Amino acid sequence: MERRNFALIFSLLAVALAITLASRAGATDAGPIAGNPLIEIPAGAFVFGRDDGPENERPRRVLEGQAFAINRTEITNQQYRSFVSATGHRPAFYADHAILGLDDHPAVGVSWSDADAFCRYYGLALPSERQYERAARGTKGGRYPWGDAPPDYTRALSGSDTCCSADPGDGYPLTAPADSFANGASVEGVLNLVGNVWEWTADLYAPYEGGPPIGSAGSYRVLRGGSWNSDPKHLTTTYRLAYDPDFRFSANGGFRCVRSAP
Repeated sequence: MERRNFALIFSLLAVALAITLASRAGATDAGPIAGNPLIEIPAGAFVFGRDDGPENERPRRVLEGQAFAINRTEITNQQYRSFVSATGHRPAFYADHAILGLDDHPAVGVSWSDADAFCRYYGLALPSERQYERAARGTKGGRYPWGDAPPDYTRALSGSDTCCSADPGDGYPLTAPADSFANGASVEGVLNLVGNVWEWTADLYAPYEGGPPIGSAGSYRVLRGGSWNSDPKHLTTTYRLAYDPDFRFSANGGFRCVRSAP
């Protein structure tokens, strides 16, 4: 009898956990990229920018966002190789690296145009800064995808407290598999929007509407999310990194794609 009661209790707990996880996740669509479903992000108001960080993140505003869908994980080496095989596009720079080139790790060593070409091939696009930030912050403007608690080894792959070197305590010398760190998922269930690799966005680097002027505006594209060697100040949902769009030798830069609502 005790065994049966224990089994019943365990079963009920498992069901409750499944319901809780399902309630956190957004609706999914298999999408055009094998093994990387699109997570639906609903339309509605969300917080964009912040007033207590770097000047290029100001001002904090509440915007009205349109619905879109975003890849659950960064694009992996295996997914990028499939694209290269189908199109003859140049491979990722680190495709043959012993760690960075592993099939289930994010594809790194891609320029902005490489990432853009990949997304376009599948009828998708690179996310705008607004889309990336909405997916990462939810509607309430969290500092991290999971809320405001500081990152730890279960939530994000990041670097040491001093830029820019890996933190060996997380168990990964460089990148981690793209589906790692489930505890760091966003409200809708998107993974690694902070940490693992920086991610290209569609946008040129420019000041926000109503914000202070910034240097190098219009010359660079914006990367978001921080990476495996980012210190804490770079590892937030709002940090903006201006980067040369033609540079393809970065071992900590990747991407994912979005599908905007018609």
